[in-house]
Order: sequence, then structure tokens, then C-alpha cells
Amino acid sequence: MSFGACVRARRTALGIGLNDFAERLDVSPAYWSRIEREMEKPPRDELIERAAAILGVRMDDLFVEAQRLPPDMRKDMAKVVLAYRRMRAINRG
Repeated sequence: MSFGACVRARRTALGIGLNDFAERLDVSPAYWSRIEREMEKPPRDELIERAAAILGVRMDDLFVEAQRLPPDMRKDMAKVVLAYRRMRAINRG
């Protein structure tokens, strides 16, 4: 599922209206509507973090839907890649 579709599904499941959600994020409803409809790229990191908190989902899950690493992982990119490679090797047996 894409970032926008994931956020929209969770937001509507919680009964949070688009205008209310956008107000909580301090963005315009028109801008957030474009994000949910995939007319805009996923927003900046701070908005993803705030959206996760409002929606009660793990921040990492929303970053995965946005197809990018969370900010703390970007700082340790070498360790992230190494851990991924080790995990893949273990899973291959």
C-alpha cells in the first residue's frame, strides 16, 4: 500500500476528518489531500512523525510506506546496510 493510501485508510478508520487531520499537522487540507491521493510525494520527516503519532501507528511503518529510512537510521547508513546484509545471509541459510 502506498503512503497516502495507508494514511487515508488509518485516518478514516479512526474517524478523523481530513480537515481535522490537516489542522493537527499544521498543513492545508488541500495539500494533505494531494498527499493521500498520491499527487504529492510523501511529506517531510517531521510530518510523517506527527502523522504516525496522531494515527497511533509505528513511525517506522510510515517511513517504510514513504519508501525512505527514518532519520535516525540515515545517520547510521553503514550499520543499517551491514545489518540488512547479515539478516539476508542468515535467512538464506
